[in-house]
Amino acid sequence: MTDHELPEREAMEFDVVIVGAGPAGLSAAIRLKQVDPDLAVVVLEKGAEVGAHILSGAVVDPSGIDKLLPDWREDAGHPFKTPVTADHFLFLGPAGSIRLPNVMMPPLMNNHGNYIVSLGNVCRWLAEKAEALGVEIYPGFVATELLYNEQGAVMGVATGDMGIERNGEPGAAFTRGMELHGKYVLIGEGVRGSLAKQLIQKFDLQKDREPQKYGLGLKELWQVKPEHHKPGLVQHSFGWPLGMKAGGGSFLYHLEDNLVAVGFVVHLNYKNPYLYPFEEFQRFKTHPAIRSVFEGAKRLSYGARAITEGGYQSVPKLTFPGGALIGCSAGLVNVPRIKGSHNAVLSGMLAADHLAKAIEAGRAHDEVVEIEAEWRDTPIGKDLKRVRNVKPLWSKFGTLVGIGLGGLDMWTNQLFGLSIFGTLKHGKTDAQSLEPAAQHKKIDYPRPDGVLTFDRLSSVFLSNTNHEEDQPVHLHVKDMDLQRRSELEVYGGPSTRYCPAGVYEWVEKDGEEVYVINAQNCVHCKTCDIKDPNQNINWVPPQGGEGPVYTNM
Repeated sequence: MTDHELPEREAMEFDVVIVGAGPAGLSAAIRLKQVDPDLAVVVLEKGAEVGAHILSGAVVDPSGIDKLLPDWREDAGHPFKTPVTADHFLFLGPAGSIRLPNVMMPPLMNNHGNYIVSLGNVCRWLAEKAEALGVEIYPGFVATELLYNEQGAVMGVATGDMGIERNGEPGAAFTRGMELHGKYVLIGEGVRGSLAKQLIQKFDLQKDREPQKYGLGLKELWQVKPEHHKPGLVQHSFGWPLGMKAGGGSFLYHLEDNLVAVGFVVHLNYKNPYLYPFEEFQRFKTHPAIRSVFEGAKRLSYGARAITEGGYQSVPKLTFPGGALIGCSAGLVNVPRIKGSHNAVLSGMLAADHLAKAIEAGRAHDEVVEIEAEWRDTPIGKDLKRVRNVKPLWSKFGTLVGIGLGGLDMWTNQLFGLSIFGTLKHGKTDAQSLEPAAQHKKIDYPRPDGVLTFDRLSSVFLSNTNHEEDQPVHLHVKDMDLQRRSELEVYGGPSTRYCPAGVYEWVEKDGEEVYVINAQNCVHCKTCDIKDPNQNINWVPPQGGEGPVYTNM
């Protein structure tokens, strides 16, 4: 059945349509209602509930929340239960570790005054605040299509049709999607969102910017023995098991109730196609400085998500006719601090303030250029500018030298407001960084023990991921012959390793290798969309409400 044969979609009218109930989208919604309670504001969330798809470390700098909700500490139900009490920085070798003195670290790396939280629970709390102000929030509704007016400006979004069967035809439970029209549309889908990707291409928003860079963050939540629990302890490490060439590091955050979040980030500009991020994470937990925390502990949850790492020089133009990019859709993560939620909140507020003014002045569907013109002079721009060279230095010089130079650069920015390096370029995309398999040796990873280390499928089970199997596969391979010719035969099938959910397999069938896509396992991390060497995989949203359902993550 073609689009012309389908029934017309019903349409709803709003002042502002927001895609994504993350920190940026919810903060924008709250701020719009604070400025003008009469504004009609709607938030669409693809997860089954607010927070279901939110995955972050997370140590939160409360500066954004302080500005959005100055009296939040008086709310007994707020989620910021665990203030940071100690900061540890470790360099790991294969058998030992060195703790770096805190006095060596640039002041901006200090976590004093920050909170260890579940960012999903922060979003659930923000959603309550937004709804109390009259914001409409629709979880389980995926914005799959951008709507344009006759002038080519964005005028809204459409949600995906439900009940489409695997052959692409409407099934017995078919329901047509809805159109949501707005004077302006804010895109806060998170990292590598499908609509943001379209907008960046259509309006050339990456022009004169460096390519965006990414990391893959993997996380587990454990309940540990009371004697191993140190509420408020924040521990970061780098070095083993990645060595000095591939970038990345770990975090260990002690929350309340004997909960410990352990995570591992692999920079996706790695060269060796045999690198296996999930296995590097599992191997990391076996280090003598780490494993004792998990003796007698129980693993509760698992998840994975891509992280924007390009920083200041990779932020695309934020505005386009009819709306703006906010939060991680804009790439506002401070890489060395491993923090982005404070900038997400502030970006939502910045956009909301300018959209409210534009609507009050009778404007609609135009480009609110004030947002793009102003962000670099706000705390967001200042936060990102002073760390802008950390990532490119790490990429160029490797872990040991790169981190040393990055630390020096942060000190000069902190003390003198300038960098001896100027503003460095990133160069290649993460897809272009991968090298042919013939240039590398396979890496031998130990088998999981089922106590401290695990396989991917048992891990995905803990993410509560679910997709209806009788629907079109939401991972689109544009050219299957190219996938075999290049991804498999030249690069050794890296998708079977970089995917943290075991979605991709090369399976021999009738004497030839067949590409199998286990889409039901997908945790929506977007790594395949980023790292495929030919950019031959396109991630699009599945039906609304599907994917992981993260708890306390």
